[in-house]
Amino acid sequence: MVYAIVKAGGHQDRVAVGDVVVIDKVAAEVGETVELEPVMIVDGETALVGSDKLAGKTVTAEVIGDAKGPKIRIIKYKNKTGYRKRLGHRQPLTVVEIKAIG
Repeated sequence: MVYAIVKAGGHQDRVAVGDVVVIDKVAAEVGETVELEPVMIVDGETALVGSDKLAGKTVTAEVIGDAKGPKIRIIKYKNKTGYRKRLGHRQPLTVVEIKAIG
């Protein structure tokens, strides 16, 4: 089984051909292809690790759509002063399907 560990945004994901993965927001339209940077490629018993062995290797993915992460609620409070502040955040994400490794 061929799979790869790719660097997408601030984290790494294990992907194989046909997987649908949610990554950090990518500036691409739906249907476009995106190339992700592999950190490691495993092909059966052999593993390619290191920048010299991975030179020229890419993981190709097709953008399926956009999504938003879970709501994160931020509450700030200072005792005895009447200071209260409530904020929220939803991280923009992109859904991609892995098309090719290599």
